[in-house]
Amino acid sequence: MTPRQYWQQFLMATMFLTRLPIARWVQHDAALQLGMARWFPAVGWLVGGLAALLLWLCANLVPWVPAVILATALAILLTGAFHEDGFADMCDAFGGGWEKEQVLRIMKDSRLGTYGTLGLGLMLSSKISLLCSLPLTNALCALIAGHVLSRTAATSLLLSLPYVRNTEDGIAKTPPAEFTLTSLWFTVATAAPALLLLPMRAWLPLLLGLFALRYWAAWYYRKRIGGYTGDCLGGAQQLAELWVLMVIVAL
Repeated sequence: MTPRQYWQQFLMATMFLTRLPIARWVQHDAALQLGMARWFPAVGWLVGGLAALLLWLCANLVPWVPAVILATALAILLTGAFHEDGFADMCDAFGGGWEKEQVLRIMKDSRLGTYGTLGLGLMLSSKISLLCSLPLTNALCALIAGHVLSRTAATSLLLSLPYVRNTEDGIAKTPPAEFTLTSLWFTVATAAPALLLLPMRAWLPLLLGLFALRYWAAWYYRKRIGGYTGDCLGGAQQLAELWVLMVIVAL
């Protein structure tokens, strides 16, 4: 791949995960799209950085709690609530479905149910509460690290799970992305600098928790539906982001 193709692949990943306006010369390329998942942590740097910038700007203009809420809202607006929607759908599907077909049917339903409402409300309130308990510098680092490391953990699921989707004829669609060991090392290298934003004493519990969450999610998704969907990845990202914030607050 040429440097221009790498850049195009990053922009395609940004288009996929956010609502940011992207240069018009970026055209859809099926071959590049298959490998764009390697850039998801890089998109996390972008979203987390912009949210942290707004938090820093608002910190001296409005009270702390509204500043945190505004920064959180910006991250949601930038992504179009992409991951939050996936988490809510996952809560509805796994909470209300038993058989694989039923779980996938609920997950595909655009309506928000009881499990999704409760899960999303608890997730957002927990993240805002954790950020509010931190001083400004720590909160800025937590915002960035949370967005980067959580996307790395979620993306790594592509390596060990097949893509599944409920279709009328029972045949799974083509996976939206391919992920190899080379792609994994690329995402790890992209995300690793985020650890430098955190105290070293947080590294071990943070990484152990992310590994445990990742392998639990892989086991649970395989057990319930035989693989992953986009909603499953969004749910894993939200849970991983919450874990990052919990560790930073605790330590």
